[in-house]
Amino acid sequence: MTLRIDISGLRSERLRFAASPLAELTAMLHVLAEPGHHPHLAGWAGDVWTRLRPELAERLREAEFLWRSSQADFLIPARPRPTLAEELDDVDRIDDETYVTAALVTTCGSSRFHSAVPSPSSPSMPSSPPSPPSPLTDARARERALDLAQARGGRQEAFAERLLADPAAVRARVRQTLEQCAEAFFDAAWAGVAVQLATDLRLKNDLLRHQGIGAALASVSGAVTLAPDGDCIVVDKLQDKSTAAHGTGVTFIPSVFGRPHLVAVHAPGWQPVVQYPVAEPSPSEPVPLETVTLRLEALAHPVRLRLLRTLARGPHTTGELAHTWELSPPEVSRHLAVLRRAGLLTARRHGRYVRYTLNLPDLTALGADLLAAVLR
Repeated sequence: MTLRIDISGLRSERLRFAASPLAELTAMLHVLAEPGHHPHLAGWAGDVWTRLRPELAERLREAEFLWRSSQADFLIPARPRPTLAEELDDVDRIDDETYVTAALVTTCGSSRFHSAVPSPSSPSMPSSPPSPPSPLTDARARERALDLAQARGGRQEAFAERLLADPAAVRARVRQTLEQCAEAFFDAAWAGVAVQLATDLRLKNDLLRHQGIGAALASVSGAVTLAPDGDCIVVDKLQDKSTAAHGTGVTFIPSVFGRPHLVAVHAPGWQPVVQYPVAEPSPSEPVPLETVTLRLEALAHPVRLRLLRTLARGPHTTGELAHTWELSPPEVSRHLAVLRRAGLLTARRHGRYVRYTLNLPDLTALGADLLAAVLR
C-alpha cells in the first residue's frame, strides 16, 4: 500500500524543502495528545502538561481532534513561512468550507465532505475535482458529519457542532489556542530544534541541486522513493492513494518532534506536502510495509509456526523437520520457501545437507517494524 504523488513534468525547483513553525507545533501537539507514540519524548510531554495553565490544557483537549489521530491539512503548510504568525495568517485566508472540511476529516474520520476550491492566496492546491455537498450548506452532509462525530464521543460531537454552527468563532479560538501554545512551550522548543532543522535542510537542498530529486528523496526516508520512470514519488503508507503535483510542486518539511511519523497531505484541493522525521545520528532504515505484510502472512499458517518452533531450537534440514512433524518433505519445502521469501530463515549448505536457521533479529523486530509501519 502506497501514496503515489505524480510529478511528471515537474521542474526540480518545484520540489522544495523548508521548515515550518506551524507544522512543528502540530507535531508537538500530537506528542502531547499521544505520548505513547513518542516514548523518547515522554519526559518533555510530562513536563509541558505539568506547567500548562488549566485553561490552556482544557483548550488543547477540546481541539485535539485536529492533531491527535491525524493532522488537519491546514496545519501542514505547503508554503512554509519564517514565523508561526505568518503561517497562521495564511490559515486565516482559507475559506470556511475548506477549513471545515479539513477539520471534519480529522474530527469525524471521513473524507466524504466538501473540498472547496482554495483561493490563490491560500497554502493549498489551486484546483480540485468536483466535490460533494458541503456540511455547512447541505442538511444531509451536515447530519452525516454530526453522526460520525457523535460515534467518536461527546467531545468530538460538541466540537463538530460548534464548528458547523459558527466556523468563524471556532477558527478564532483555535488560532488563539495555538498562539497561547507558542508562549507556553513552543517558542522555547522551536529555538532548540531550529538548528537541527536548518542542518537537515542544507543537506537536502544540496542533494537536490547537485544530485537530483532521487538522491534528495533517498535522504528523506527509506519509505520515500522515486519511481523508476522518475514521474512519481512513492510513499510507503498504510493506504492506497494518489495525488498530483502538476503546477504546484511538492513540499517536504523536516520535523524533530514528528518522529517516527511520516505525515502526507494528499486530499483533493491541497498541494502535496510530506512532513518527515529528521534522521537520528544512527538511523535504521524503515522496513517496508510490503515486507512486514509478507512476514505476517508467512506466520499466519499453523504449519509454518510449528516449523519455526523447531527451528528456534537450532538449525534443521528439511528431512528432520518432515520427520519431527510427520509431514512430507515437499510440503515442508513449500513452507520453508515462504518463510525464506519473508526473510525469516537463512539456509546454509553443509556437504549434501541444507540446514535452515531462524533469523532471530528480524523475527524479534517484527513487532517494532509493524508498529513503525502503522505509525508511519
